[in-house]
Amino acid sequence: MEEVHLGLPGPWAEDYREKADHYTSKIGGVPDWPAGDIDIKPEALLCSLCGTKLCLVAQVYAPVAKLNIEERTIYVLVCPTPKCGPNPQSWKVLRVQKCHNGRQTDGGDDELSQSNGPSSTSTSFTEEHNEKNESPETNDDDFDLDALAEALEQAATLASNSKKQNKSKRANTLAKHPVSKEKASDPSIPVLPCFYIYYDKEQYRNKGTVGSSSNELALVKEITDTANDEEEKWEGEKYEYDKALGADRTFLKFKKRLDAYPQQCFRYSYGGKPLSAATKLQDAGTCRLCGCPRQYELQLMSPLSYFLHEAGDGSSSYAPTSWTWLTLIIYTCSKSCCLSSCGWGIAEEEILIQEDEVP
Repeated sequence: MEEVHLGLPGPWAEDYREKADHYTSKIGGVPDWPAGDIDIKPEALLCSLCGTKLCLVAQVYAPVAKLNIEERTIYVLVCPTPKCGPNPQSWKVLRVQKCHNGRQTDGGDDELSQSNGPSSTSTSFTEEHNEKNESPETNDDDFDLDALAEALEQAATLASNSKKQNKSKRANTLAKHPVSKEKASDPSIPVLPCFYIYYDKEQYRNKGTVGSSSNELALVKEITDTANDEEEKWEGEKYEYDKALGADRTFLKFKKRLDAYPQQCFRYSYGGKPLSAATKLQDAGTCRLCGCPRQYELQLMSPLSYFLHEAGDGSSSYAPTSWTWLTLIIYTCSKSCCLSSCGWGIAEEEILIQEDEVP
């Protein structure tokens, strides 16, 4: 089973508009674009429905070791207007990466897999950090872990001055240090409340399959018995019972994995499988740049909405009141292609929204 790394809530930003860098993984705030020559077209940051400036929902530093891509960040943005928020077309996912040569476009025959996350199960926000990229030569998997660990360390340094929470029910209380930080220069950018992310590797509680607890098995049995009692009804109606049974099993698996880590804001497993809340999973299509199939990379989870609501103290310009989704699943190019031979490349990726299924 592939490794899954969970993005969990760390310290709150002292100011929701404070600047960090593209190695930082966080929720909300302003996008931290890489420094240097990066050409982001203005229309890429506007809602395709109403033309309003998009706000950042999540920024995830995501290097890919097997493709030799170290500078790579995923940005998830949404339109802040309530009328657009629930519409899938109001969401955008931008993949920004630095390309040194044509290797990313050509791809390779190796299986694309990445263990994204620290080697330990948690990350300290107060430890001293070493100079970036000074580790000795390692194999692909070691490099992969180190790359993201360094990103987490960078985020920890930038996030050491955490914000007091008057309304938050989270148990993550971290020490604060008085550090003055630069703010984003454009005050017109809409912002969500901002907090930083640390990672924890998902641990499976038992050897059985997800959804095998006694209560869940009892529920499945009850659904099955109901379907069996109706076997004499016509085939079309029996099909509906079978369909409902499959949907309930899928949702039970989703709920159990969510309940095991109720604070998870996103799940990361490059090239893995999404945790679906619905039986029907839409086709993610192919990359718009190179035509290669897209693959699963990460998904946002509903606790993210809860934490943003809890931080609604009026200091942000947008509150996600119109969000009703269970999960947002993000697919990216399986080759992580880049059109730029040397420099920064930008690609729009696919996001699929799963709402609560109503019978």
